[in-house]
Amino acid sequence: MLRDAGFRIDAIPALIDEEKEKHRLSASGAKPAEIALGLAELKALMVGAKNPEKVTLGADQLLVCDGKFYAKARNSEDAKQILRELAGKKHELVTAAVLVQNRRILWRHVESPSLWMRKLDEDDIGAYARAAGSALLDCVGGYRIEEAGRALFGRIDGDEFTIQGLPLSATCSALKRLGIRPSA
Repeated sequence: MLRDAGFRIDAIPALIDEEKEKHRLSASGAKPAEIALGLAELKALMVGAKNPEKVTLGADQLLVCDGKFYAKARNSEDAKQILRELAGKKHELVTAAVLVQNRRILWRHVESPSLWMRKLDEDDIGAYARAAGSALLDCVGGYRIEEAGRALFGRIDGDEFTIQGLPLSATCSALKRLGIRPSA
């Protein structure tokens, strides 16, 4: 998304055990927004430690429905079960972004779009699973809103980029305040 917005970036994955960290933060009583921010911060600090003079972005997203956190599916059957559980319900995608430089947090932001999934029967879930392909396992909730996943929803409240995993408008504004602009 940042490349499409004109920024020059190096994408470096943070090698952390996200499920372990989620559990640790949740056990400490952290709310979903605090957990997402904590994970984004951890990622940014870990990757930023290798190049401390550079501004480093960390981001994370949690899917929360009826108080339950959902992770990426382990296999297609797991993904179908997640879709069954989300069908006919509202869920939130708690999406956080953190900018760090020289091991210092420069900016933190969280947004929580709400999505209402249509009621789905087994035929709907099977047809979607065939159409979605790898998105079933690549994305929390088993859908990509920018692809076939859009048809799963009756209502969406929130920014589409945030739903895709990064509060892009807020991040671009923060980068601009830091003097970082897209290259023409």
